[in-house]
Amino acid sequence: MNSSFQALYGHPPEAVVHAPGRVNLIGEHTDYNGGFVLPMAIPQQTHVELRRRQDSRVRAYSLNTGQAGEIAEYELGKEERRKGWIDYLQGVTSVLRRAGHTLSGFEVRISSEVPLGSGLSSSASLDVALLKGLRQLFSLKLDDVQIALLGQQVEVDFVGAPVGVMDPMATSIATVGVALFLDTREMRYERVPLPPGVDPIVINSGVAHNHSAGDYRVRRAECERAAELLGVKMLRDLTEADLPRAEKLPDPLGRRVRHVVTENARVLATVEALRKADLPKLGELFYASHDSQRLDYEVSVPEIDLLVDLGRADPDVYGARLTGGGFGGSVVMLAREGTGSAVAARIAGRYADQSGQRPAILVPQAPASPQA
Repeated sequence: MNSSFQALYGHPPEAVVHAPGRVNLIGEHTDYNGGFVLPMAIPQQTHVELRRRQDSRVRAYSLNTGQAGEIAEYELGKEERRKGWIDYLQGVTSVLRRAGHTLSGFEVRISSEVPLGSGLSSSASLDVALLKGLRQLFSLKLDDVQIALLGQQVEVDFVGAPVGVMDPMATSIATVGVALFLDTREMRYERVPLPPGVDPIVINSGVAHNHSAGDYRVRRAECERAAELLGVKMLRDLTEADLPRAEKLPDPLGRRVRHVVTENARVLATVEALRKADLPKLGELFYASHDSQRLDYEVSVPEIDLLVDLGRADPDVYGARLTGGGFGGSVVMLAREGTGSAVAARIAGRYADQSGQRPAILVPQAPASPQA
């Protein structure tokens, strides 16, 4: 079936918009604790094409759902969760209407290069692309930060995934090759370019995760309980001087606090190392972050640990760590400049041989094949 917008709906789109996925360089599980994060956009994008209708009907087609030929439909004002991909679109129109924005019905075609369940914000990329597309289609008065905050509402209030603000902020305002240093409590941000001498690598492990599933919720609830017991609003309010009393909390709460507090410190140290182009220090911070996620926050899995260990053993890799919410997903590595493609290929090959999984190299992107 020809699934172009024209073939699906009988006319061309009026708006064509995209939003990237993101990789978090460091700062994991700190955003919903009011802390610091350091994401960066990746080349893979979510694309949306839209056209207005004269009624209140929404018709949507997704190229990535494995249900080729099926157009999903719903009525504006009658959004209700179906526990499928259409919930992201329903969530977007629901939060926009609640925020006072006027929409009519529309048709939309969605396609994405960001792999699902990879720890690279495929859902936030979708939310932001849809919000930016509707902003263009209906001339909505929204800036990119407001788009990000609405995207977070979609996930939390409609889809039911208790995520922080990092993912939609990164997919809304971050760029490739430039880290976004974000204070999630104060909503202040600064762009920090990657230094010369380093090639970023992102490898998807092939083990998918799901933020709306139980383990992610449990970690967030543990942090909220620990903050309550320690008498602070959020774990961001703690420093390393508070760790002795935090470590007296019932296990595993003390270890959860230790991860968040030390991870915030690592983000600040990483920003400083980026500015100084201190590549060995960046590597140390990456490995320390991964070990903290593995031992204190317990969000890694054996396949991810294997990828990180293969990075440790490679002479061209400065550092490697789990990126994203965990329980699968992807790793981010920093390699010596000019070696990224070769390093990614050999580590992915060794990983495939040892794990039986099918990894995908997302950064650096393979060059496009020449056209015949």
